[in-house]
Amino acid sequence: MEVTRLFDLQDNYLEKYPTQDTALACKRNGVWLKFSIQEYVELTNYMSYGMMKLGIEPGDKVAIVSSNRPEWNMLDFAAMQIGAISIPIYPTISQDDYRHILNHAEMKMIFIEGKELRTKLEPILPEIKSLKEIFTFVDQQSQYKYLDQLIELGKENQQPEKLAQLKAAVKPGDMATIIYTSGTTGTQKGVMLSHSNILGNVKHLENIPSKWSNKALSFLPLCHAYERMLVYLYQYLGMSVYYAESLGTIAENIKEIQPTMMSCVPRLLEKIYDKLYLSGKKLPFFNRLIYFWAFNLATKFQLEGMSKWYTMRHRVADKLVYSKWRTAIGGNFDIVVSGGSAIQPHIASFFSAIGMPVFEGYGLSETSPVIAVHQRVKFGRQIGTVGLPLEGVEVRLTDRNEIICRGHNVMLGYYKDPELTAQMIDKDGWFHTGDTGKLGAKGQLTITGRLKSIFKTSFGKYVNPQAIESKFTESAFIENMIVLGENKQFAAALISPDFAFLKSWCKKHKIEYTTNQEMIENPLIIKRLQVEIKHYNHYFGDFEQVKRYLLVPEEWTQPIGFLSPTLKIKRNVIEAYYADKIEKLFQ
Repeated sequence: MEVTRLFDLQDNYLEKYPTQDTALACKRNGVWLKFSIQEYVELTNYMSYGMMKLGIEPGDKVAIVSSNRPEWNMLDFAAMQIGAISIPIYPTISQDDYRHILNHAEMKMIFIEGKELRTKLEPILPEIKSLKEIFTFVDQQSQYKYLDQLIELGKENQQPEKLAQLKAAVKPGDMATIIYTSGTTGTQKGVMLSHSNILGNVKHLENIPSKWSNKALSFLPLCHAYERMLVYLYQYLGMSVYYAESLGTIAENIKEIQPTMMSCVPRLLEKIYDKLYLSGKKLPFFNRLIYFWAFNLATKFQLEGMSKWYTMRHRVADKLVYSKWRTAIGGNFDIVVSGGSAIQPHIASFFSAIGMPVFEGYGLSETSPVIAVHQRVKFGRQIGTVGLPLEGVEVRLTDRNEIICRGHNVMLGYYKDPELTAQMIDKDGWFHTGDTGKLGAKGQLTITGRLKSIFKTSFGKYVNPQAIESKFTESAFIENMIVLGENKQFAAALISPDFAFLKSWCKKHKIEYTTNQEMIENPLIIKRLQVEIKHYNHYFGDFEQVKRYLLVPEEWTQPIGFLSPTLKIKRNVIEAYYADKIEKLFQ
């Protein structure tokens, strides 16, 4: 069958892969709960019938505030197939963000996962005048109805003919969803995407040669445009989607289900890399020599053009070391998709070398989301680039090296904001990303920074802070940093150390670890960080080098608001929090 609307993915799955025993799975009470495609479709339809009975009509907005779970997918399709607009909302944002999104979208119905989220949302729900129906997933002790009641309502009020009519009325170019951006630079904006926007990504990614398997692990938030689109892709290909229990159980879940595909953010790979590095430090002398010979060899891996001498050594390293790492990690991966932010080239090389091929992609919510991605074609996967533009997507660079694109992936626009839409999509249909980049001789795209982040010193020199930050955070001592210096004489930085690594370093050097604040004031640690700063400054010109810096005791995390839900640094939040300290840096 032809898939032209997102909810067609269910019928396509049912037609092409009817014997697949697991379409969606999650772990509850220590046991994997599995839904066949038949159960998936049946429950989705019951939810649609329940929504219809409650008066949800085409164009109404339905919010899902939840972590990843099979019911998320069911509600997503249940809303869309009756012509309603599915709106995922991160379960980790602030009350002010919830208030803005729910009012801005004029939400008609909301599904809230459990007690913790319900407690967070409850004070603001009376302010949402458009809201008519409130459900929870598992919080049956609350004052609100819960999901099973919606399913029962649907069972009792089945209207298959009306549902078929509503589905038939939905066109490929109709709005399917509004995705509210993660707000790293200000108020969240509603990105309107059509069915054909997202399916353009799905269908063109299917064409990238791969050993597509029947199992995928998902743990990035389904609110994240990249993860959501990939889960649609998995379903298009008839794969089983297993949702990880939590970030803390990913390693265990990988070993249990042996997936061949997952997506992640670079920070997860960096954590695995650091863990493997520290494990080697504990080995006996001779074993440690072999371990780090193999470790360093992996960081020099390239996808093309490796010498016979390297290839021979790689085979030996794989037999002695890499095969053991794959077993420890869960080693059946054919593709690990890295997105959300740039991955350091030596990390991408490392994982590709040990048998976990890293595929980088690039895009935004506004581009459904993929603009370019690594592909298994000649010159399609080059470490340090984000690959070739997706088929059907044109990519150009402006005179300021801003990346602009045009094609099936470009959003319908920003909800209720035609002026901003006109600023971002020009009259010729080119979407302006705000990112800077360069195109290689074979068409590969490399991201070089963010246009708005680039600043000019008082000497008239342009500095790209993200390039500096990316290089410095290769250091095991540095978890996060931001580089500053707009209209100043030099570049300076705020640095949040990797306190987990610092603890192990202190233990090795017999330094008692007390508090983060006391550690960043310890003369021995200050001296060691100075060595790191000096080393990484050598990669940059004099005007780009970090002349002054400040170590801060806070770990920059999502719960305290310093990172977005996709783990990107919220520069404006951090600059406001440390305003006084930043001022002193430049005195």
